[in-house]
Amino acid sequence: MTQANQHVSSALFNAFKTHQPIEFISKSYSLNESEAYHTQDDLIKQLQSYEGSKVAGYKVSMTSAATQAIANTNEPAYGTILSSKVVKGGDTISLSKLFSPLLEPEIMFKLTADLPKDSDNLTILSNVKVAAGIEIPDARYIDWFPNFTLADLISDDTATGLIVVGKFVDPLDYDAFANIPLSLVKDGKEIATGLSNEVLGNPIESVKWLNNKLQSQDKQLKKDQIISSGTFISPLTLEEGNYTASYGEVGSVDITVTN
Repeated sequence: MTQANQHVSSALFNAFKTHQPIEFISKSYSLNESEAYHTQDDLIKQLQSYEGSKVAGYKVSMTSAATQAIANTNEPAYGTILSSKVVKGGDTISLSKLFSPLLEPEIMFKLTADLPKDSDNLTILSNVKVAAGIEIPDARYIDWFPNFTLADLISDDTATGLIVVGKFVDPLDYDAFANIPLSLVKDGKEIATGLSNEVLGNPIESVKWLNNKLQSQDKQLKKDQIISSGTFISPLTLEEGNYTASYGEVGSVDITVTN
C-alpha cells in the first residue's frame, strides 16, 4: 500500500462518514488499475471496521462497450458489496442517505458453494441461484457520472451504493440467460425495457469474468455471496417513487424511494 493509496482511501472514507462528496482523486493522484483495486481494498477494510459489516459479495460494472468507453477500458470492473448495502425487495430507501444515486436493473446471483478456479458455464450454473434485482450505483464524488476515470471509479468501490435483491430461484440454462427480458416500471408506468444480452452477451459471462478477475488477485467467490451482474440498460437517475423490475421467469423485485 503506497502513501497515495492511503491518502485516497482515507479521503473516500471521510466522504462516507461526513456525507460530503469530494473532487475526483484523479485530479491529485495518478493510480493504475492495480493501485486502484488496492485502494478499494483499504477503503472496504475501513468501512467494515466503522460499520461492523462483512463482505456480502461483488458487483460487476461496465459490462457493455458503451460504458467501458466512458472509462477508456476494454473490460468490466468490480466493486465489493458490504452487508450494510444489501436491501430486500419491497423495502423503502431514502435519497437523503445517498449521494448522487443512479438506478440499474440487474439480475443477482447467489453462490450455493465456493466457486472453483476457472469455472466453466456448467460449473457456474451448478453453483448459483438467481434473483431479480436493482442496483443503486452511488459515488462519493462531485458530479460523478459520467465524468470519472477508471481509477476514480475502482478506488471508490466502483460506485457501489445499494443492492436490492428479490427472491432467489433455480437458474435457467445458459442460452436462456442471454434472453431474459426486462420491464422497468415506475409508479405504474413502464419507463424502460431491455434484454440480458446487454450484459457481456450473457450474465453468466459476467460471473465468469468476475471469478477469473478475483482469482488473479488471490481472492475467491464464496458460498452465500451475492453477485450483481451488470445492467440491462443505460443508468437512470434515481428519483422518488416506486420501481418494479421484472425479468420474465426470473421474477420481479420492487423498491420504494423517498426523499
